[in-house]
Amino acid sequence: MSPLDNLGINPGFLLVQIIAFIVLYTLLTRFIYDPLVNVLRERRARIAKGLEDAEAAAKARMNAENEAEKIRAEARAEASKIIEEARQRAEQVGKDVEAAARQEAEKIRADARAAAAAERDAQLAGLRDQVVNIAVALSQRLIGGTLDAKRQKELVKDFFAKVPAEAKSLSGSVEVVSAMPLEDAEQQLVKKELGADDVTFTVDPNILGGLVIRAGDRVVDGSVRSNLNKLASSLN
Repeated sequence: MSPLDNLGINPGFLLVQIIAFIVLYTLLTRFIYDPLVNVLRERRARIAKGLEDAEAAAKARMNAENEAEKIRAEARAEASKIIEEARQRAEQVGKDVEAAARQEAEKIRADARAAAAAERDAQLAGLRDQVVNIAVALSQRLIGGTLDAKRQKELVKDFFAKVPAEAKSLSGSVEVVSAMPLEDAEQQLVKKELGADDVTFTVDPNILGGLVIRAGDRVVDGSVRSNLNKLASSLN
C-alpha cells in the first residue's frame, strides 16, 4: 500500500485531477485569462491614449485661445492705430484747411492793399504836375524871380528824388520812400546815387516830399516833413 493510500488518496484519481487541472489551467489561461489581460491592456492603452489626447486637446485649446486672444489684441491695437491715424489725418486736414483759409484771406488782404496802393499811386501820379507847378510858383515867389527850365528841373529833382548825403553809404537791401511815385528815370538815378544792389521803392504821402531811406536798422530821413519839423524846432 502506498503512502497516498494511507492518506485516503487515490493516486489514479489524483493523477486525473492533476491532469484535469493542468488542462483547465491551460484552457483558462489561453482562452480566458490571456484574452482578458490583452483586453485590459488594450483598454488601459486606450485610456492612456485618451488621456494623452485629452491633454493634447486641452493644450491645443489653450494654445488656440491664446492665439485667438493674441489675434484679438493685435486687431484692437490695429483698430486703435487706424483710429488714431484717422484722427491725426482729420486734425491735419483741419489745420491745412485753416492754413489755406488764412493764406487765402491774407492774399485777399494783400491784394486789396496792393490795389489800394496802386490806386493811390495812380492818383498821386496824376497830381504830380500840379505839385510841380505849385512848388515852382512858390520858389519863384520866394526868390522874387523866374526860374529857367534847368533850375526848375533841379528843383523838381530835389523835391521828389533828392538822396540825402548820409544815405549814399548804405548797403544791402535798401527801401526808398517817396511822397509821390517816382518816374523810371528818377528811380534809376536814385539807385545809381545809392550804389546799393537791392533797392525797393514805396510811397508815403505823409512825408510831403523828399526821400526817406531805410537799410536794416538805419533810417536816413530827408523828407520835407522832417525838414519842416527841424525848422519849427529851431524857431521855437
